[in-house]
Amino acid sequence: MSTPLPPSPLPLKALLLDLDGVLLDTRPVMESAWQQVRKEHGLDVPFEEYERHIGRPFGDIMERLGFAESERLHRTYNEASITAAQRAREFDGIVEVLHAFVAAGWLLGIVTSKPLERAAPLLTNLGCPFSTVRTPNGGGRGKPAPDPVLLALTDLSVDPADAVYVGDMAVDQEAARRAGVPYVHAGWGYGCPGSSSPVVAESPKDLLRLLSPGPFLEGSLL
Repeated sequence: MSTPLPPSPLPLKALLLDLDGVLLDTRPVMESAWQQVRKEHGLDVPFEEYERHIGRPFGDIMERLGFAESERLHRTYNEASITAAQRAREFDGIVEVLHAFVAAGWLLGIVTSKPLERAAPLLTNLGCPFSTVRTPNGGGRGKPAPDPVLLALTDLSVDPADAVYVGDMAVDQEAARRAGVPYVHAGWGYGCPGSSSPVVAESPKDLLRLLSPGPFLEGSLL
């Protein structure tokens, strides 16, 4: 019979991240998909109007744009997004930073409004060990509600005080605030922080300086 491991002297730490605008530059994918929606459904709404609401579930965005029947639009958008997925590019240094946090004992989690069928292939291509992925498919309300953040923490068995959420839109900041989770704004992303001024990371590597996940091995990013 094996001897049980002693309890860890330190609580688990979790780094939760948004996907679009934080891990990957998917703006070209979103713009291509939205142009296809406009073409197929005769919508006179430029991408810039859609882009203002990035971070919310698609149905919420459609409601804000005045489209009550969003299921057909979402189907077109999903299909076009999958077709254009190869246009997504990871932000410089993000993969190395994520591996550095894992090496320091942190758990990684994703909290995104992108449906799982579109998020999963993109995350797989990054090659990082994400311990949980929370999308609109998993139930609960979407951002800015705290539900997906809290569900991710439940998956990881981590307290809100022992986690950080990195996002790039005001809805990310609000979701973190309502979940009681410290927030870091990704300054390299698409949006501006909300009314209160959060901590801002200017680049993915800046997360290492701000969160001090160390210790690191020789030759690491620090």
